[in-house]
Amino acid sequence: MNLQSEIERLLGLPTDAARTDGLAIVKEFRAGLNCGEFRAAEKKSAGWQTNLWVKRGILLAFRIGAIVDRSVPSEFAFFDKDTLPAHLFDLSNGVRVVPGGSSIRDGAYIGRNVICMPPMFINIGAYVDEGTMVDSHALVGSCAQIGKRVHLSAAAQIGGVLEPPGALPVIVEDDAFVGGNCGVYEGVIVGARAVLAPGVILTGGTAVYDLVREKIYRRSTESPLMIPPGAVLVPGSRPASTDFAASHNLSLYTPIIVKYRDEKTDASTMLEDALR
Repeated sequence: MNLQSEIERLLGLPTDAARTDGLAIVKEFRAGLNCGEFRAAEKKSAGWQTNLWVKRGILLAFRIGAIVDRSVPSEFAFFDKDTLPAHLFDLSNGVRVVPGGSSIRDGAYIGRNVICMPPMFINIGAYVDEGTMVDSHALVGSCAQIGKRVHLSAAAQIGGVLEPPGALPVIVEDDAFVGGNCGVYEGVIVGARAVLAPGVILTGGTAVYDLVREKIYRRSTESPLMIPPGAVLVPGSRPASTDFAASHNLSLYTPIIVKYRDEKTDASTMLEDALR
């Protein structure tokens, strides 16, 4: 059986018929996502590319699911679709999930030596590679791709994307550091070893000013906003251009690249081995 063709076939059926035939398909599909057999996006020679059929498979899981009682004892009441259960781990997975209210949906790949600090949430289709830290109150949205040894600090928000299915999800490449209360959304790519200082917000419409290379980085019709590897970003501002703004001393938020990663930056972002 070809999983991709079955998903496409089921998406063409009425919901009731798709549910009858699709529950087993969706279960097999989630298992493939769990083990990294396939993923929502992957890096190829031409850059990061979306696997459209994978995102459509996730949409199928949402479409055919029925709300069921998922309460785990009586004082913790949860209700969600039966096609979107929680991800179940055992010691052989090598994942550290610290007690305290975290949740990971089935269909998310979690690599070995990933650390999950409570409370945090990882959604279906996400890919979190080995050695990454997902700190308290952090979110890894649907289909987001997180590399090896990434540090997602407390309250970091990595946006998800399911629709339109062809849209690229957020990518955070290997060894990047995402500071506390950062937000990365709308298909932004954060290059390897980049550092986002606390409070940096990146969206598809954000312009990033590079003081070192004297460049401005923006999304184009051909490519998403891409943060260069090793860039160190801090929150900044620039004057608003209208007369009204000038008369009131108004300015606009903008992230600024102030340097590129060096030994001093490495020392300040290193996670102590003892914490692992």
